[in-house]
Amino acid sequence: MSATIGTLLPAPRARRLIQLTFGLVLFGISLAMLVSANLGLDPWDVFHQGVAETLNIRLGVVVVATSFVVLSLWIPLRERPGIGTVMNAVLVGVVFELTIAVLGDPSALGWRWVLLGGAILLNAVATGMYVGAGLGPGPRDGLMTGIAARGRSIRTVRTGIEAVVLALGWLLGGTVGLGTVLFAVLIGPLVHITLPWFTIGKPDRDPELTPA
Repeated sequence: MSATIGTLLPAPRARRLIQLTFGLVLFGISLAMLVSANLGLDPWDVFHQGVAETLNIRLGVVVVATSFVVLSLWIPLRERPGIGTVMNAVLVGVVFELTIAVLGDPSALGWRWVLLGGAILLNAVATGMYVGAGLGPGPRDGLMTGIAARGRSIRTVRTGIEAVVLALGWLLGGTVGLGTVLFAVLIGPLVHITLPWFTIGKPDRDPELTPA
C-alpha cells in the first residue's frame, strides 16, 4: 500500500517546485491582505508602499522592481540566486496586484482586523512553504544572509536592514501602525513553527534548477 501511495506522489524536484509556487502565491495574497487591512505593514512593505505613493505607481510594480534592485546587491556579496529567488522576484508582485483588486479598501474595522490576523498567519505558512522548498532564498532574505556571512549575526543584520527600510518607508508615507508591531512580534515565532512542516530534505542543488 505504501509503495502505491509513493508512486502517486510527485518526484522530489517536482514537489519542491509545486510547494515553492504555492508558497509564493500565498505570500502575494498575504501581502494584499496586509495592505487592504490598512492597520500597519511589515517593514519592507512600508518601504514599498512609501515608494509607490511617492512615485504614483502601483505597489505590485514596486515590489517587483525592488526585488531586482536588491538582487543587484547580491553581486558584490557573491550570492547565487536559485529558481526560487527569480520566481519570488516576479510572482509575489503579480499575485499581489490580482488579489488587491478583489479585496479593495474595506472600511469595516472588524473586517480589517480579520484581514490583518489572516495575513500574518498566511504569511507564516507561505514563508515556511517557499523557504522549505529549498530552491533559493528571496531577494531580501539573500541580502540578509549574504551580509551576515561577512561576520555579522543574522539578528543584527536583519534588524539593521528592516530598521532602515522601515524608516525610509515611513518618511515616504508608508503605513506604520499596530499591525507593524504585531507582524514584527509574531512572524518569527510562527515561521519557527511552520518551517519544519514544509522543509523537504536538503536544499536542491540540481544545476537544472539553480541557474549560475
